[in-house]
Amino acid sequence: MVPLDSTHRNPPDTRPLGAGDPSTRLKAALAVGAHGDPGAVDALIARSAVEPDFFVRDMLTWALTRLPTEVTLPRLRAELLSGSAQARSQALHTLSKIGDPGSWSAISRSLLSDADDEVARSAWRAAVVLVPYEGREGLAAELAAHLGRGDRTVRLSLSRALVALADVIEPALATGLASENPSVRAHARATRRLLDDPDAGFDPDAEEAKRIVALGPHGAPC
Repeated sequence: MVPLDSTHRNPPDTRPLGAGDPSTRLKAALAVGAHGDPGAVDALIARSAVEPDFFVRDMLTWALTRLPTEVTLPRLRAELLSGSAQARSQALHTLSKIGDPGSWSAISRSLLSDADDEVARSAWRAAVVLVPYEGREGLAAELAAHLGRGDRTVRLSLSRALVALADVIEPALATGLASENPSVRAHARATRRLLDDPDAGFDPDAEEAKRIVALGPHGAPC
């Protein structure tokens, strides 16, 4: 939302967004967001694609949420096609924060399965925020296809995204639990534990190791 008195103030200088000092960049992003000048959208998005500091990136996202959606959404959707992984990831993150239902159509299957883990994680988080009610089961199946992917951080992100879809994930988890791949089974079990108890621990690899020791490598999946 643009502040009512923004037309009575000079628009902030966006050049400090590229300063060498992170604190200077943070203050610049804060100033741009506080002003809410739609003319700053390109500078904010361009900086988001290359900004190395987490806190500055978060402030850039906040600044973009302050701008009119008719200005930000088309540019953010265009960023989803960027060759830069960070550009795609940050655009997805910002779309999830804006939360406009019309952005759901921009969350493509290719983004959900992006080869870059950070992009995929951002796509999973954005998808569960933006998916319409009737699309939840389909999304659950899409997400469950990635069970067993990546390291613990990636797997936890996927599990949290699935759990956010609540009870509609049961059929997808059942498929994962019946998989011949022990990593997929372990990840599915860890996800079910989180579904049953959000405070439960998450360590699918350790759980699978315990199971293999107890049943042997050819133990039947449960």
